[in-house]
Amino acid sequence: MIDNIPKDKQVILFDGVCNLCNSSVLYVIKRDKKNKFLFAPLQSEIGNEIIEEFKIDTKKTDSILLFDPINHKIYHKSSAALRIANQLNYPTKLLSIFFIIPTVLRDLVYNYIAKNRYKWFGRKDACMIPTPDLQAKFMK
Repeated sequence: MIDNIPKDKQVILFDGVCNLCNSSVLYVIKRDKKNKFLFAPLQSEIGNEIIEEFKIDTKKTDSILLFDPINHKIYHKSSAALRIANQLNYPTKLLSIFFIIPTVLRDLVYNYIAKNRYKWFGRKDACMIPTPDLQAKFMK
């Protein structure tokens, strides 16, 4: 299934039951004017396949991953978020300035938010079901 991902797309894997993650996905969809991204919950078939392919410990990284099929590379935590932001339009693109901060420091902030996301933003009982007009953006 990984081999079937179009090479001109990148896949954003997100926690399908997290309200913050779902809101972030909708934010990216609205601003993805160049149609660069596909989306899949971490809990999906493609999510599991990518997690297994890259031997990702979901206990350590459980909120966002960015898979680049051209380079067959995975980005996680703050690096994934900033790479996504960098490919969106102004003003979101400006967030990529945070790449100047060392990854260790960026990920400390990222981990703090990720650790508290359910407490602060809540969670759903099941993964988000995209509306019919958004289904083409989601992988299973």
